[in-house]
Amino acid sequence: MTDLHITYRLGLSTVSGIIRDVLDALWMYWRKDCFPEITTDLLDSVAREFEEKANFPHCIGAVDGKHIRIVKPEHSGSDFYNYKHYFSVQLMAVCDVKYRFLFIDVGAKGKEADSTIFKQSKFYKKLENGTIKLPESKPLSGQNIPSPYVFVGDEGFGISPFMLRPYAGSFLPLKKKVFNYRLSRARRVIECAFGILTNKWRILHRPLNVQLELAEQIVKVCCLLHNFVLSRDGYRFQDTLSIEGLGNMPTDSSQGGKNANNMRDVFANYFMSPEGEVPWQFNKV
Repeated sequence: MTDLHITYRLGLSTVSGIIRDVLDALWMYWRKDCFPEITTDLLDSVAREFEEKANFPHCIGAVDGKHIRIVKPEHSGSDFYNYKHYFSVQLMAVCDVKYRFLFIDVGAKGKEADSTIFKQSKFYKKLENGTIKLPESKPLSGQNIPSPYVFVGDEGFGISPFMLRPYAGSFLPLKKKVFNYRLSRARRVIECAFGILTNKWRILHRPLNVQLELAEQIVKVCCLLHNFVLSRDGYRFQDTLSIEGLGNMPTDSSQGGKNANNMRDVFANYFMSPEGEVPWQFNKV
């Protein structure tokens, strides 16, 4: 803002107002085009693309959170201080296999865990109350038992009837190692999406030194423009090579109940079957 103030000889408050007006206009006029309503048909299409490109059937999105670095808000104490030892707000997102965001939630405090933010989001509540209708369960190829459509996440999320996370532990049997590898192939698209986002919109490479409300609006519009550019121009392979946030996430102790764990075992067994395996998976574990 100071650069614009000096370059165009406008007052700082004027520059701030212009930026806010532009952000509001972009969000108002493009939100529905860049973030279409999540319908059963849309999720079914996402699942087909995940199976084709990531070899993970019945996957309707990859979920993860990203810390957006900010300058410490006044009178906030340690609320925004995260486990990476800087101040941040969180961007919680769900994306498809083409790195486009299906849903975003911006503004959670940096100290909060991914699982907590996800469960408090409007998206999760709509999944729970059935407002967002998932595709109807059907058997995987060569299987007889219907399997649900699921989202995939890392260790920071609790397993649930519509969320798969990796098996915990270091000394796992081959079946569980294969499942974790296959899950990571599907889940990595959200990491790539975050990498593309921050490398395209370089303001996210430094702390946002603005009011908290404006920082949230900047992040939301960056995500909107990310979807707009991908829909119009696609992506370059080079954009996916610089990825941030691949460190270990804190583990959530919630296990989601017996049914959710049984569902994960169904996918693990499928990946070991002739219909579900891929030729290179045993070389990756």
